[in-house]
Amino acid sequence: MTKWLQSGRRRDICVLLAGDGQLRGQQLKSRLESHYDERIDPKSFYGSLSALVESGFVEERTDGIHDVYALTDAGERRVREHYEWLQTHLEAEDDEQD
Repeated sequence: MTKWLQSGRRRDICVLLAGDGQLRGQQLKSRLESHYDERIDPKSFYGSLSALVESGFVEERTDGIHDVYALTDAGERRVREHYEWLQTHLEAEDDEQD
């Protein structure tokens, strides 16, 4: 697993973008806060988002006055790889319980 996925927040940002295609920064932050059921410090959130942009897993573009974020092909690939990894381990656990 690459280091970018070791952060749960970065992983979750990418999962939200994989499901929704693209989101404005505030929409993304609100959905993440809803999932975590707590407020996220804006500086911390946008730091995670910037790290994903700098790493090439998320792209940022301006739409009017809003910054809009979407996964790059590399980001999509990493989310899919992580999903497959989770699925493999969950299925293995199910097999052990049978």
